[in-house]
Parts: sequence; structure tokens; C-alpha cells
Amino acid sequence: MSILFSRRAAAVLSLAILIAPAAQAGDVTFQIKNSHPNAMRIELYSQDRDYVWPGDGKDFFLDDGETKQLPISCNEGEKICYGAWVDGDESTYWGVGPNNKETCDDCCYTCSGGQTEEIELAE
Repeated sequence: MSILFSRRAAAVLSLAILIAPAAQAGDVTFQIKNSHPNAMRIELYSQDRDYVWPGDGKDFFLDDGETKQLPISCNEGEKICYGAWVDGDESTYWGVGPNNKETCDDCCYTCSGGQTEEIELAE
């Protein structure tokens, strides 16, 4: 009887593992306004995995004075930080900067749906 029970328990456990949900997908929209007199480039970096938006060696481009909505799909609860820099001048940056190399106090958001408040990047 105990052998039969352990086989059933193993089967139930195996089935539970097979149908367990993967990481929940979420969406968040970053609202970023460029109040700097120069154009800038932006990337969004996961702090929980090796992932960057938009990815594939590309970045988001904001002209001076432009505001953009940057919608991304991310994992629910994932910490996402923005890095921005003046086009052609990576030494002038905001957030975690180019390539996620810097630290910041208030440039990260949790992937939990919705959108960020407007993030204004200025001199």
C-alpha cells in the first residue's frame, strides 16, 4: 500500500511540476521627457537578469524637447532601471548610464503593469 501511495504521490507531484506556471509576464511603460538641449539615447536594463530593452545593439532615441512612451514586456516583479546619455557623449548620463555601469537612487521601477510617472531628464 505504501508503494502504491508513493507512486501516486510521485505522479501527482510530476504533474504539478509540468503545469506550474512559468514566470509571469508583465508590461510597463516608461514615460521619459528629454529636457536637455541635446538629443539623447536610452536603454532599459533588468537588474534581475541579463536583459536590455530595446536590445540587439539598439537604443531608444529622444530628440531635445521630445517626450516618449517606451512600452516593454518584462517579468512581473522584475526591477528595471533606465540609463540615458547625450547622443555622442556617454560621459553626460542619467540613471545607470550607458551599459548599466553606474548606480542611481531613483532610476529603477518594478515591473507590475501600468506606467511610470513622467521621468524628466534635464541639465
